[in-house]
Amino acid sequence: MATFVVVYRQPMGFRSFLARPFAALVARDTRDWASRPAKVQELVRNSIVGKAAQTRFGTDHGFADIRTYEDFKRQVPVRDYETLKSYIELVLEGKPDILWPGKPAYFSKTSGTTSGTKYIPITKDSIPNHINSARNALLSYIHETGNSAFADGQLIFLSGSPELDEKAGIPTGRLSGIVNHHVPGYLRGNQKPSYATNCIEDWEEKLERIIDETINARMTLISGIPPWVQMYFDRIQARTGKKIKDVFPDFSLFVYGGVNFEPYRAKLFESIGKKVDSIEMYPASEGFIAYQDSQQHPGLLMLLNSGIFFEFIPADEYFQENPRRLTIGEVELNKNYAVIINSNAGLWGYSIGDTVKFVSRDPYRLVVTGRVKHFISAFGEHVIGEEVEKALKQTMEKFPGTEVIEFTVAPQVTPAEGLPHHEWLVEFGREPNDKQAFAADLDQQLRSLNTYYDDLISGSILRPLVLTSLSKNAFIDYMKSQGKLGGQNKVPRLSNDRKIADAIR
Repeated sequence: MATFVVVYRQPMGFRSFLARPFAALVARDTRDWASRPAKVQELVRNSIVGKAAQTRFGTDHGFADIRTYEDFKRQVPVRDYETLKSYIELVLEGKPDILWPGKPAYFSKTSGTTSGTKYIPITKDSIPNHINSARNALLSYIHETGNSAFADGQLIFLSGSPELDEKAGIPTGRLSGIVNHHVPGYLRGNQKPSYATNCIEDWEEKLERIIDETINARMTLISGIPPWVQMYFDRIQARTGKKIKDVFPDFSLFVYGGVNFEPYRAKLFESIGKKVDSIEMYPASEGFIAYQDSQQHPGLLMLLNSGIFFEFIPADEYFQENPRRLTIGEVELNKNYAVIINSNAGLWGYSIGDTVKFVSRDPYRLVVTGRVKHFISAFGEHVIGEEVEKALKQTMEKFPGTEVIEFTVAPQVTPAEGLPHHEWLVEFGREPNDKQAFAADLDQQLRSLNTYYDDLISGSILRPLVLTSLSKNAFIDYMKSQGKLGGQNKVPRLSNDRKIADAIR
């Protein structure tokens, strides 16, 4: 579930008064560690390796003998969730001291790929990374712009349900619901929506209740994943017939993350009806990676002092047998790197699957460029190739006689009519006897494989997929047009934009 923050302006109060000197302290601390990135990262590495030396993972990988980064690389291989899973399963059985001393404080439950649901540990040591990073993003904005008025008043956090399940006695839920439990005490008294509303699972019902609680408020800040915010705006406009600026005249700051904002920017600001400042954040269940620290400079400040030791693999080497692993001091500008994290949450040599490009080294700022594998995440759904291939296979088993020659999937963010959707462009050798039923089953299969996609369909952010049949040789003709016809070249199963889909059509 997306996360919103809504703040209401009140007469100048102690929060606004205290925010400026606090922001100055955070800005000074940030300048200090950002000015010595390599040293700070070395200190982080030494600290987390030392603390985890007596864990199961630490003893298995000779942490006690690690002195240098070269030692670290020899001892700790790069892993994904699948290859770290044997250790996580021990934690899920209730065993302590496996990846990090003791047991995790939480498990963040997230959609997996080959693993199904993933359980990402969050420890007492790593919680500040998630909480303080979001706070510091706002304080950086206050320090640079002098705008602290939004710090006064009521705050609304729209998140996943704060009601948590348990795995081996460890509270478990969506990251946004976990973070909701750590709203600072000086803000909790003014937090909205009500707890009952925040626990509503049905997104449309929850959204209507939130609008009931906020529509007459003097809102100054909204935070969330862009498509969910857009739906919030659409519903408000449907009720009032007004632009957002006329409903919330003090609204001045939009905070977002999770997906590329660009496809949504034009429509979102059209709905608002005026220019507002924005702050981009780069949070993940595995750790809060970066945030936009300046309205004047592009890119997101990489958080090098927050309990995570980062490594970077050149994206074009990622699938090689022995790719280079680089520290922050070794990366170059404008080159794509896969992000590897080692953290005080107990993740070691962990590939989060994202690729980034650095746009500044003083300080280190980055932009998120995509995933190490082909994917669709135009709406935060993180659909991967394996999921679409498995969904198609399972559907074809229900429609015997159907033949598929080739296919690709792309998002349609701005359709001529109706809700956004995924478009499946398929060249059939033999079409299914009922294409409408085939498409409906295919959509259901994908929903069962990807919880984020299912949430978006259930919440009416997306409509079910659209199936487009292509003419004979459509893919061959496309590859010819690209000069890539041959056994070593393939059309990606899915893309996060319309370039291939529109060219094929």
